[in-house]
Amino acid sequence: MKIDIPEKKKLVFEMTIPIRWGDMDAMGHINNAVYFRYMETARIDWFTSIGFNPDPGGVGPVIVNAFCNFNRQFEYPGGVLIKTFVSDPGRTSFDSWHTMERTDRPGEVCATGGATIVWVDFPKQKSAPLPDWLREIVGD
Repeated sequence: MKIDIPEKKKLVFEMTIPIRWGDMDAMGHINNAVYFRYMETARIDWFTSIGFNPDPGGVGPVIVNAFCNFNRQFEYPGGVLIKTFVSDPGRTSFDSWHTMERTDRPGEVCATGGATIVWVDFPKQKSAPLPDWLREIVGD
């Protein structure tokens, strides 16, 4: 199944994650919870790639919701190509989106997911405005 990301979503990052034996469940396919770990890894690696490292004593991203749609199974062995997209920047938040496809079957999307990310001042435990440098990246 090929799933197209609407144009308003901006591709910002791609990475490949190897499927580990321990990612599987008793049914012989990747456990549902692991998909969320894959998306988390892509988000953190994207932030690192743009020069931001989360700092619990400062400001940074917090996920306020997350979802995943499962289209096809991933099985071991193999690799997952994750593409990360962003959209809809607000004053303190933006949306992230992910497609996950098998590396040995380009274009075959096995899962899609995403999250709303809120920028937070951690010491104050309050949302904070998106920094200009980030707004430039996630904006149109």
